[in-house]
Amino acid sequence: MSTYRPAAQSSPIPFLKGHGTENDFVIIPDPDNALALSASAVAKLCDRRAGIGGDGLLHVVRSAAHPEARSMADRAEWFMDYRNGDGSTAEMCGNGVRVFARYLRRAGLVEAGDLAVATRGGVKRVHIAKDSETEAKGGADGRGADSGPVTTHMGRAVLTEDDVTVVVGDRGWPARNVNMGNPHAVAFVEDLDHAGNLFTAPSVSPASVYPDGVNVEFVVDRGPRHVAMRVHERGSGETRSCGTGACAVAVAAARRDGADPTVTGESATYTVDVPGGRLVITERPDGEIEMTGPAVIVAEGLLDAEWAERLDPR
Repeated sequence: MSTYRPAAQSSPIPFLKGHGTENDFVIIPDPDNALALSASAVAKLCDRRAGIGGDGLLHVVRSAAHPEARSMADRAEWFMDYRNGDGSTAEMCGNGVRVFARYLRRAGLVEAGDLAVATRGGVKRVHIAKDSETEAKGGADGRGADSGPVTTHMGRAVLTEDDVTVVVGDRGWPARNVNMGNPHAVAFVEDLDHAGNLFTAPSVSPASVYPDGVNVEFVVDRGPRHVAMRVHERGSGETRSCGTGACAVAVAAARRDGADPTVTGESATYTVDVPGGRLVITERPDGEIEMTGPAVIVAEGLLDAEWAERLDPR
């Protein structure tokens, strides 16, 4: 199967590049799901030397046009068909959904305010700050909604009591198993350097707990309800940020600190520093988790049609 099916061989294919706390993505608008994106093609697009470069790819499709999202079309018009940097699919990407929403707003496909985005991890509610909200909150650079924060309702965390161990070299730590629509193993360490280079996936056992792989977060304390993390994302390696990972870390830290909003009735908010910036995570008494952070579109352009056709030759 050819990776792309442009209307004409000479037709270039639009793309954009964006990031959320430096977790960066190639964005491919394809409302009618006309492009067949193989794992190989996505990996080549995300290649930082021979492609556009990114931790992952956001395939922008109308829910009604995608077989994995049609059941959600009555609740969310747009589906985030998210792919990891190696081309594999993922259930959800927290930074990605903010950038996805920013693209929809930039393209005039949605208004500022509340919207719903379909993902493999379910329908996520997103809030794009309007100009007045951005100004009231002291937006990133005072330029209005397109530069202000985006808040994503990430759903509820699922925690289990599995005995999980993360190992790097000759060091090992117990880890908390947290699912945010995708799986995470959260390990609290003495120093973030103990995570090693994270070029390859840390060892996690027992492997049976994570049959489809796992994102691994290494966490240190910075202050009261303030932590810092590094992450190895399955299929991508170490990334500058991971939104679902930051949520998993905040929930794991809250439980470690004795805070459970569903029990106390009081929200718990944690600041989570990632290598690419800062995210604010709030777990509410109903168990819903909100993540607020930046989302930036940095460039847009056109893929050469002949190069695109060679991504996945017959």
